[in-house]
Amino acid sequence: MSALVAISPGRRRKDGAARAMLAAATGIALVPLVLIIYYLLHKGLGAWSSNFFTTDPNGNFLGDPGGIKSAILGTLEMVGLATAMAVPAGIGVALYLTEYGREGWFASAVRYFIDVMTGVPSIVFGLFIYITLVLSGALGSGFAGWKGSVALALLMLPVVTRAAEVVLLLVPDSLREAALALGAPRWRVVMRIVLPTALPGLVTGSLLAIARAAGETAPLLFTATLVQGTSFDPSQRMNSLPAQIFADVGQAQDRLVERAWGAALTLVALILVLTLVARLVSKRSRIA
Repeated sequence: MSALVAISPGRRRKDGAARAMLAAATGIALVPLVLIIYYLLHKGLGAWSSNFFTTDPNGNFLGDPGGIKSAILGTLEMVGLATAMAVPAGIGVALYLTEYGREGWFASAVRYFIDVMTGVPSIVFGLFIYITLVLSGALGSGFAGWKGSVALALLMLPVVTRAAEVVLLLVPDSLREAALALGAPRWRVVMRIVLPTALPGLVTGSLLAIARAAGETAPLLFTATLVQGTSFDPSQRMNSLPAQIFADVGQAQDRLVERAWGAALTLVALILVLTLVARLVSKRSRIA
């Protein structure tokens, strides 16, 4: 065995300095996150109560302004509909790009437009749906919850597609080749080999898209608008947490501002719970 090479004091000092710089950079990056969490807990927990989660906003500026039940239910329904539209479509586009159309001008064009959609501001999607669906009245005039879901789905689609494409490309080609060599058709290879292998990454990419959509305000103001009562009918106007926060945070009454902080903390908590559940599901599927 060769003798171990001694590390010089100069290299040790450089290593220690590099570690210290990395630790300092990590600490600086965590400062905004810690401050956001602190302010949310400090100003939002005071608004939480059983009445806060079980009552709707009532428009009362002098007494009890009500809770955020309609905003919570509206957010869950609209984001759920948007997820049902964007996640299958995004994963389907990614499957085409990775399994059937890796090369060629059409695949390059699809990737280019997906990249362009990723950088489009959310208000542009809201204005697009407002002009094409709300003002035109082609599929029913006026504001509606499902139109807000369409706007959110457009926001989610490029995020899901790009994340899914990266994850699917990480699946070893040897797995595909082995299955094809055994006589399995391409669609069965995709369904039984590629998708189960990439499932944890697909779930993570979908969660990133859901987290972005759940916090968007501008598309919902132009499509689903803001109402006081609870509505489960997606063809009607529907409340949401981002729109409720937007409406309350600029008010002069302290009760309404406190409700905005409580709604913001609720939104973060919902995304956290969703992330933990999805992580657990993906972990179990990976073990199985």
